[in-house]
Amino acid sequence: MSVYAGRHDADATRAATWDRRRVVATNLRSVLGRAYPRFLGLTREPSWLFFEVLLPLLSTFAFVFVYRALQAPEQYVGFVVLGGAMTAFWSNVVWGMAAQLYWERDGGNLELYFTAPISMMSVLLGMAFGGLVSTSLRAAVVLAIGTAIFGVTYGVTDWAALGAVFVLTMAALYGLGMLLASVFLMWGREGFHLSQLLTEPVYFFGGVYAPLRALGPIGALAVSILPLATGLDAIRQIAFPGPDSAGVFPVPVEIGILVVMTVAFGAAARLSLRTLERLARREGRLTVRWR
Repeated sequence: MSVYAGRHDADATRAATWDRRRVVATNLRSVLGRAYPRFLGLTREPSWLFFEVLLPLLSTFAFVFVYRALQAPEQYVGFVVLGGAMTAFWSNVVWGMAAQLYWERDGGNLELYFTAPISMMSVLLGMAFGGLVSTSLRAAVVLAIGTAIFGVTYGVTDWAALGAVFVLTMAALYGLGMLLASVFLMWGREGFHLSQLLTEPVYFFGGVYAPLRALGPIGALAVSILPLATGLDAIRQIAFPGPDSAGVFPVPVEIGILVVMTVAFGAAARLSLRTLERLARREGRLTVRWR
């Protein structure tokens, strides 16, 4: 009897392990499946690439000319070029992540996501991965053109710190995007309008075109809640060492803030997606009833 029970337990363990592997494999395929259209979109719509590179460049050029007219330190030109490149990521988070589920519902694809045997996190991770790759190429083009035209020189000495800051910034940014995706969907049209409303304020409080320390206490608050502000402030300190590039906080402190943001936004996104799935599957609705 004990031998039979032992074999039964072993078979159950192997079956559970196989089920877990199958679930992981299915979700990985969904990640690649959702990332694929964004890879393909790099060549399918050349006009998008033109406008997504041209528009950030125009605003970048405008601020560069303002700083040079004011005879500001030359590092400020580099600040603007870096900020112009980083705006591509925020635009992708707002339009490619936060509003994506809202658009999918209007297109009739959202029901397929909820009925498929996959996690919604894998769907959004695929969107994030594909969007990150395509947006990184566009940001690199903006950075390269701005650097070449205005002769920006960088003084990076710690490439490991720069890489860590960039990766953590992207993780926190796209974690925020996954959180906003479910929140905007539950809010409906108001969430879509909010995504449009947030763009320019985030550019201002994120220090895209000016050092955050110029905002004083507001800059410290922005670093505490906005991944774009924290990452950009740390990148500038690493890329342009010197007194003119002093940030709101030292780089190690801002790296710690980015780690906390990554964990917090990821956990909040998972919780909000579970709430969204519960509303969709149990109650047949996708909006929250406020009481």
